[in-house]
Amino acid sequence: MRSTSTLIVGAGPAGLAVAGRLKKLGHSFEVVEQSNEIAHSWHNHYDRLHLHTVKQLSALPHLEFPDDYPLFVPRTQLIEYYQEYAKKFDIKPHFLSKVTSIHPLEDGKWEILIKDKEGFIADQVVIATGVNRVPFYPHWDGQENFQGEIVHSRFYRNPDPFLGKKVLIIGMGNTGAELALDLSNHDVETYLSVRSPVNVVPLVFMGRPTQLTAKKLEKIPFGLGDWLGTKIRRMAMGNLKKYGLQTSKLPPAKQLRETGKTPVIDLGTIEQIKAGKIKILPDIDHFNTDGLLYFKNGEQHNFDCIILATGYRAQVEDFLDDTDGLLDRFNVPKKPVGSGSHKGLYFVGFDNYKLGGILGTIYNDSETIVQQIIQKQSQ
Repeated sequence: MRSTSTLIVGAGPAGLAVAGRLKKLGHSFEVVEQSNEIAHSWHNHYDRLHLHTVKQLSALPHLEFPDDYPLFVPRTQLIEYYQEYAKKFDIKPHFLSKVTSIHPLEDGKWEILIKDKEGFIADQVVIATGVNRVPFYPHWDGQENFQGEIVHSRFYRNPDPFLGKKVLIIGMGNTGAELALDLSNHDVETYLSVRSPVNVVPLVFMGRPTQLTAKKLEKIPFGLGDWLGTKIRRMAMGNLKKYGLQTSKLPPAKQLRETGKTPVIDLGTIEQIKAGKIKILPDIDHFNTDGLLYFKNGEQHNFDCIILATGYRAQVEDFLDDTDGLLDRFNVPKKPVGSGSHKGLYFVGFDNYKLGGILGTIYNDSETIVQQIIQKQSQ
């Protein structure tokens, strides 16, 4: 076993943020990463992806985005930025190192086991594996009868494999909405299965990024900010009920605070829905023996491909031996700093309940975590 003061699990933006702050303070650490590259997930997202958060609120600690980067940074430039961040702060992860178990020792330290490699003993462990670690695959009755292809959105890159086909996307979160837009813009016959009411807001409203407007509204007392947010949503989107979309009764910002569910940031999907190029269907009821899909409203359709934009699970219980009292109702760590039997564990990249997106909370939570680590080491 190798020894280290701090072990960081994950070399995505969350792990990099903690490592960058520790390096700036001269604190030693090690980073393990199960893939073979920095920010692995971003290398594998779909081609057209840009950040939905403005660049001034999306950078990692101690390194702003280059001036020539656009306001909403594209995936390829984001990867370049993360690679440059690792170089600047001399962050050298142990790649191809998959953590299989993290458990406490009697002396207050932690033992971290790594598949087919030597593990670590650490004073503290920063878990930076994030909320989007494991793709979620729902299942419906009769699904095995489907004759077409079913893929998770994690494996979608661009419309090319779907040209000339009839495609159903299940789930209208930000990913599902954008993939539907991508397909419909390339004349793919596109359908969206939407199970529950949605909150849709524009990326930019009246020339100003909606994110910046929302942060200002958040400061208005007595719930007036939520009320104004609802009015802005209505002005920008109109009545979507006649197109098959039910609008959430919760104001967009309140939905985020209470459920961690980000409003859909519209990049043009609503226009395509209104034009009939994206058709809305309700939730699937079942698959028939002939492969037809039956929906909750009684409609039935056949499709060549189904894309599951059904999200991810954090599943820290896969490698944490003890999660008793640690997780919230969505099985995500409740706080960035562990306590009780979890003292010495830290969690970054899991707080999805605040305005500004996950990169904003990574920036703030990494500061909280590093302050706690330094304080603990000085005792």
